[in-house]
Amino acid sequence: MPPSIACNTIALLLIAAWLAWAPCAAAQTEDEAQRQLAAGASREGAVTVLSTTDLEEVGELLSGFRTLYPSLRLDYEKENSTIIDERIRRQAKAGGMSVDLVWSSAMDLQLKLVNDGYAEPYDSPAREVLPNWAVWKNQAYGVTAEPIAIAYNKRLLPPPQAPRSHADLLRLLREGTGSLAGRIATYDPERSSLGYLLLMQDLLVTDRTWSLIDAMGLVGVRLFAASGEMLDRVAGGEAVLAYNVIGSYALDRARNAPELGVVLPADYTLVMSRVALIPKGAPHPSAARLFLDYLLSAPGQKALAAHSIGPVRGDIAANAAAAVPPEAARPIRLGLRLLASLDQAKRARFMRDWQALVGRQAAR
Repeated sequence: MPPSIACNTIALLLIAAWLAWAPCAAAQTEDEAQRQLAAGASREGAVTVLSTTDLEEVGELLSGFRTLYPSLRLDYEKENSTIIDERIRRQAKAGGMSVDLVWSSAMDLQLKLVNDGYAEPYDSPAREVLPNWAVWKNQAYGVTAEPIAIAYNKRLLPPPQAPRSHADLLRLLREGTGSLAGRIATYDPERSSLGYLLLMQDLLVTDRTWSLIDAMGLVGVRLFAASGEMLDRVAGGEAVLAYNVIGSYALDRARNAPELGVVLPADYTLVMSRVALIPKGAPHPSAARLFLDYLLSAPGQKALAAHSIGPVRGDIAANAAAAVPPEAARPIRLGLRLLASLDQAKRARFMRDWQALVGRQAAR
């Protein structure tokens, strides 16, 4: 064999060997990093998670984490998004952080915590399987992909008459002013950070949102601070319909409430994410990273999907009822654009116009 051919053959064999070895070496390095992280978390002994997600929605998720890491005490606290934001800022300024991981549906408030310097960076190994819109600066991670829905009472509004788009909803409100009076529910943007965020996202999609707000005002819309409250009213028949509810909550509730119908609007469906971050000064940073990795892992995502909470990972199937056609999906992207809605002058203008259309007479 000529020397040149022999050299080329050896070179090709070396390249092939490297290609075969490199993924294994990378996997071993990643596994070792996770083992070291778990060991550090075990030495810390505890992790405290502060979240807006109801405990009944994450029971399976928390059980899975506790089974994997029995030496870690996991404390889970549920709170309103505005209170969470205020608590993190207050504790950070006082130098006495008691929280290891913050997980909130108020995407804009979470992003502002990052932008204001209250979050620690962490390059999670799960990052490579997440969509680009779900990660910002390796400090804020979108953990879920959940549609925003319309929920209705099937006994009061037969499914063929239920609105299938925002235009349908506008038409229903305008035509049913009398029969729907005081029986439409939505978020109160003054009390709910998520409610305000969703309306601002609606307005980014279409200015016709103001027509919808006007129509809700004309029927005396009832205002609430949480999706769970709205779903209670719809399921109980006090409200015919609720607009902009979290789809995962509605779909999970509908499993055991046959009177509850859920619509993902066909013209466009907002897709929100519950955003996780590790606050600066977290007392158990390794445990916080470990919990974040579990949130983004295949088992963690499957545990969320079991409660219709849409997984953010593309390799985990969502509940069929929660699947949004790509042409209709409008993911709320993590990025600086989210911060625009928090501008105080912009918020004041929105609230002034909201009150002019909805009025103080709206029931709370």
